[in-house]
Amino acid sequence: MKIQKLSIVIPAYNEGNTIHLILDKIKAVNLINNIQKEIIIVNDYSSDHTEQAIAAYQQEHAELNINYFKHDFNKGKGAALHTGIEKATGEYLIIQDADLEYDPEEYNDLLKPICSGFADVVYGSRFMGSNPHRILFFLAYHWQPLVNICFKHVLQSKPYGYGNLL
Repeated sequence: MKIQKLSIVIPAYNEGNTIHLILDKIKAVNLINNIQKEIIIVNDYSSDHTEQAIAAYQQEHAELNINYFKHDFNKGKGAALHTGIEKATGEYLIIQDADLEYDPEEYNDLLKPICSGFADVVYGSRFMGSNPHRILFFLAYHWQPLVNICFKHVLQSKPYGYGNLL
């Protein structure tokens, strides 16, 4: 599948002092296959200067495709994500926390399996490393033995081409 646009949803709450840092990192990333970036920021009724900081950034970096939305009252991160996902127009979407917990430099690692036709969806994990893993193999090797031990029953993963793993 040819991806034209990646939507990057950023829920923001009281990020006035740091929002520019994540936006700078996103701006610096060149996506593979010339994929365009759509940045969607949802301000969840911040009580600091988040709105002003975003407006200033938009003005200074007019070349970036930044769409800004705000809630009329604090609804929580989940609601901010719902708003951002609803407004997204890209073929694929990444959720980016404003607090720099996730590194935009890894966007291409997430996009490669999709662009190569290896995957339809990719979930990032801070526990599994940056190399792609198929979730079926992960479940078969890590969860099935635990279930077998806990329930004193031998589950088989024959749909995945494996016999008994224990």
